[in-house]
Amino acid sequence: MCAPAARKTGDMNRSSRSGPPGSGRAARANPGDRWTRYRFRSVWDLDAEPDRVYAALERPESYPLWWPQIRAVAPAADGSSGTAFIRSALPYTLRVSAAELLRDPVRGILEVALLGDLEGWARWTVRPRSGGTRALYEQEVEVRRPLMRLLAFPGRPVFRLNHTLMMRAGRRGLAAHLAVRPEAV
Repeated sequence: MCAPAARKTGDMNRSSRSGPPGSGRAARANPGDRWTRYRFRSVWDLDAEPDRVYAALERPESYPLWWPQIRAVAPAADGSSGTAFIRSALPYTLRVSAAELLRDPVRGILEVALLGDLEGWARWTVRPRSGGTRALYEQEVEVRRPLMRLLAFPGRPVFRLNHTLMMRAGRRGLAAHLAVRPEAV
């Protein structure tokens, strides 16, 4: 779901949606929407070289191989977008389409715009750390799925916990995936 290192604009850049810093997208002003908006941040410390971590993260079509909650990824023909089907502990599957905004291997940044059951953006920032790599995941989204919006206030703690469990499983899965060294040919 990623392609060249240029920032892209288009259908995903709607001025009424919030976006990554510097994207020019304004946040919604309706205070009632605050229960349907989420801001997540996860830090994954991994015992692998930054180049290997970045290479794994820039291939979302392979996420289902190591991230149990990413059930499937269907890349689009353009090579810079696709749709993921995500299911964590709660009994629902999210359908989220992602379109590349930025791919910068030199700076270690991958950023996408999200549409579907969640709308917003997500970004990976990969940096070296002593003994390996630190991968920072940041996401700002608004829930669009009607049932989740209806349950936004009472379900918020459960939705946040669900996300936390998914991210923990993803970190463990990626660490195990990276621990297997490719065989020399």
